[in-house]
Amino acid sequence: MSRLQTRFDALRAAGRTALIPYVTAGDPAPEHTVPLLHAMVEAGADILELGVPFSDPMAEGPVIQKAMERALEHDVTLDEVLGMVRRFRERDAETPIVLMGYLNPVEIKGYAAFARDAAAAGVDGVLVVDMPPEEAEELVAALREHDLDLIFLIAPTTDPARMRAITELGSGFLYYVSLKGVTGAGHLDVDSVRDKVAAIHELTELPVGVGFGIRDAESAARIARVAEAVVVGSALVKQVEANVTAPERIAPAVAELLGTMRRAIDATGNPN
Repeated sequence: MSRLQTRFDALRAAGRTALIPYVTAGDPAPEHTVPLLHAMVEAGADILELGVPFSDPMAEGPVIQKAMERALEHDVTLDEVLGMVRRFRERDAETPIVLMGYLNPVEIKGYAAFARDAAAAGVDGVLVVDMPPEEAEELVAALREHDLDLIFLIAPTTDPARMRAITELGSGFLYYVSLKGVTGAGHLDVDSVRDKVAAIHELTELPVGVGFGIRDAESAARIARVAEAVVVGSALVKQVEANVTAPERIAPAVAELLGTMRRAIDATGNPN
């Protein structure tokens, strides 16, 4: 059983909604990433999503684009990100980690080598933003050989046939993009999110995490009422950006915001 499944099973048994924060590996410099991951766990994160820097992050809004640019200024590579996961695992063997990134670095490394090294480092799942399900079987096979989950995005515009294909191929959890557009954009319509999550659950028992548009404790709590997981990225990365010149303040600032979300989510009582 994967760490992701173990964590979601435990949360379900406890009547709690998962909180999944995203940060970009190496932002604003590589030495800050592992301490930041630990700080987010201490603030209430259940699962960590770690962005792999890429030069053309087409799904990202300006906040995360800039974070990737800051990381790439330090030449942070996929292998260095795996090294960060290994260092995190020296203190934390339980918290699941999902890598979120783009296909190009994985293809360059090779699916088999990537899966082997990711599993050895302590990665639990992979979300490849630009990997369509129609082309994912080879990567799925490589990941499954090492008990790694491949997590897919489902968008508001995903049609029923494609959504069925995604639910059949994905594992770990499914990531529903609550807004049209890039990360950090738009207005959160919780009623439409509720309807889409219900439609997804007609096809699968996999947990559904909802991201994009979660900015504060209030929006996190609203999503917690309709999904098994709340994913927050740009709001946290903004805290990193705001403290680039005083990096010692990054972890406390991110942890403070994440803590307010954790408390708000827990206060909903998880009606799912």
